[in-house]
Amino acid sequence: MFAEFGYGVLLVSLIVAIYSGISAVYGAKNKSAAMVESARRAMLLTFPLISIAAATLIYLLVNNHYEVAFVYEVTSRSMPTYLKVTAWWGGQAGSLVFWSWLLAVFTSAVTLRKWDRDIEFLPWVILVSAVTLTFFLGMSVFFENPFTRFWLVGGNVEPSMFAPANATVFTPQDGQGLNPLLRHPGMVIHPPMLYLGFVSYVIPYAFAMAALITGRTDDRWIRITRRWSLWAWLFLSFGLVLGGRWAYDVLGWGGYWGWDPVEIAAFMPWLTGTAFLHSVMIQEKRGLLKQWNMILVILTYALVIFGTFLTRSGVLSSVHAFANSPIGPFFMGFVSLTFITSIALVIWRWPQLQAETEMKSMLSREALFLLNNLLFMSILVVCFWGVIFPLISELFTGSKVTVGPPFYERATAPLFSSLLFLMAIAPLSAWGHSTLETLGKAIWKSAAAALVVTVVLYITYTQNIGALVGFFLVALVLFATLNEFWRGARARQKTQDENFFTSLTRLMGRNRRRYGGYIIHISMALMAIGILGIEIFQKETQGTLAAGEQLDISGYTIQYRELASWNDQGAGVNYTRAIVDVYENGVYLGQLNPRIDYYFDSQQNMTIPGQRSTLRDDLYILLVDWQPVSTIGATFKIYVNPLVNWLWIGSLLFLAGVIFAAWPDQDPAEESARRTVARDNRQTSAAD
Repeated sequence: MFAEFGYGVLLVSLIVAIYSGISAVYGAKNKSAAMVESARRAMLLTFPLISIAAATLIYLLVNNHYEVAFVYEVTSRSMPTYLKVTAWWGGQAGSLVFWSWLLAVFTSAVTLRKWDRDIEFLPWVILVSAVTLTFFLGMSVFFENPFTRFWLVGGNVEPSMFAPANATVFTPQDGQGLNPLLRHPGMVIHPPMLYLGFVSYVIPYAFAMAALITGRTDDRWIRITRRWSLWAWLFLSFGLVLGGRWAYDVLGWGGYWGWDPVEIAAFMPWLTGTAFLHSVMIQEKRGLLKQWNMILVILTYALVIFGTFLTRSGVLSSVHAFANSPIGPFFMGFVSLTFITSIALVIWRWPQLQAETEMKSMLSREALFLLNNLLFMSILVVCFWGVIFPLISELFTGSKVTVGPPFYERATAPLFSSLLFLMAIAPLSAWGHSTLETLGKAIWKSAAAALVVTVVLYITYTQNIGALVGFFLVALVLFATLNEFWRGARARQKTQDENFFTSLTRLMGRNRRRYGGYIIHISMALMAIGILGIEIFQKETQGTLAAGEQLDISGYTIQYRELASWNDQGAGVNYTRAIVDVYENGVYLGQLNPRIDYYFDSQQNMTIPGQRSTLRDDLYILLVDWQPVSTIGATFKIYVNPLVNWLWIGSLLFLAGVIFAAWPDQDPAEESARRTVARDNRQTSAAD
């Protein structure tokens, strides 16, 4: 009964979404405010409807309804309740419903805003949102139905939504359980973060299409969606970081990013979204790059759908991807249709998207931001080519040839280095016009300090040229950005008669977007330290040890003591844990416990490393294999990952920077009243 109810609600949601799009177009074409309002209310209705369907699915997951195929595939009796809930997005069918639910949340939130100034946008924003929602609901209703049940037909078990002739419902005793790799806390949060980022980008795209359709090609649509873009970028960024942390903790290869096709599929819209965040500032400040911004937001939306396609079609081999599915061609068709339609709209409005001014200096801030965009697009081209190359090779040669990490690293390293350099100098340039002389005066102190740091590192840490160049660029970004905080606060301090920290706090509070961006730049530099450390200086070794034997690596000594194995019947897991002693230059540091967890429901292992983390490095020990005979011992793989924890520190600072930049500014009327009260108080004090 619950399965039929959930499916019925999904079907009604699909019909309501279709009605919303059709009535929005009809209302706009016939200038019928009543029909547009009807479309808006229909769009609002999709949220409670899909919420009911989602709640029904969660009920089935939590209460072990294994007659439902999706529940059987992603849960088991031994799984805790919270994992059964998060299994909603742990499988393909559920994740599509989750995608639809988030989109309904966001589109409902948008339609509830005040539309007095932008009423002409409303029907077209509803249309774009409804078309996207209709597509994802259609995938759930017709191809990846999470409410499909098992039926016993003539001795055979068949999945079907509705009962075949002479069939009875078949209920397995237990489910297969969620893939152990997806039971890590990072994977509980990582997919929702990515989905939040993906779905949030639908809103700026919808407003951009509305601007093109209505011919309102000023920067109003950008101002409306500024925070949507920023929050989308935050969610997508944090989703990527959480995915990296999950890979580092669970996949057992000692790294956080393997240039996996599905990793790159999520990274590509981040690249275009980052370029978009920078280039819209040029349009707002100088009236430039209107055409380019439209193309960027279209690319971001297309890459969001394309990334979802890569994850769910099964066309690429990846630890992140779902199994083969018939929905791949439909995703590709939807991407192609929306992309071609969007580009056609841009071409139609191309003359109206002409720049209001000209770019007069190659060293101006807008020119450097444009160069920044071109670098991001270059990285995108590398990533896109690497991802689709296996498909192209299979099409023409019959064999799928994959592109490995060395290709990406060699191609993108100089591009990322150039981005770091621009991160240091672009904020120092002026809008409209800058010269080498003015930039030189602004950057020379920071460059000198960065050079000193590089020399010290050369003497004390490394003579690797690539690493030294990277550390110089990181130091340049840090010194140049911190100097901007210092200069701004000192200037305010002199004019406002405040102490330095008060001046800095108020300066940042009144320029959230600018100083939030500076915090993000600092966080990126810190993350770059971690990337340089693990990419250039990582050490690894492997060996089989009997009890009492040891391995040496990079100043550490790892001594194997013993192995223990036991079953946890309640959790449905067998734990095998090694105990190793860790020494550094003869000094005892403590014990680590790498282990392998075997899950009975899914019959799969999960490798949990033993880690000792400091700002200097990570000692990362994996239990690879073991033998029951103690004289043979256990096999360990050991990594030393220098500086990698700066990556996670930078990630937390990044989160703080984006939240700071996106936080709503104080209401201008309230700020004016506060300043008036403060001025009156100062005058009263002076009179006394």
